[in-house]
Amino acid sequence: MKILIDMNLSPLWVGFLVSNGFEAIRWSSIGLANATDETLFAWAVTHDHLILTHDQDFNTILALKKLGKPSVVLIRTYDLLPTGIGMRVVSILRQYQSELELGAIINIEDTRIRIRELPM
Repeated sequence: MKILIDMNLSPLWVGFLVSNGFEAIRWSSIGLANATDETLFAWAVTHDHLILTHDQDFNTILALKKLGKPSVVLIRTYDLLPTGIGMRVVSILRQYQSELELGAIINIEDTRIRIRELPM
């Protein structure tokens, strides 16, 4: 699974995800820090990456455009660092791998997760 990490998440996510068997890259390694969400979105589609973010705008883009890709994993918790929420994220990525490969939005909250198939 290939993951594009949004700028609003720590660069620590890259090493953490790679050490847990994922291919991961943070936007700052490939694009401008002030790039629009649309730019990240287009890159993720072109390069077949899901987006890991703390930004709800990607969900809005998917809904408005009625697209089936890229999948988005939205972390909506107080602790955004891999040292706190990381293993939960890894577990969810593994558990819902087939849904993410087909196209899905997963919202990870403090007490629950929500999954929506794409397109919406």
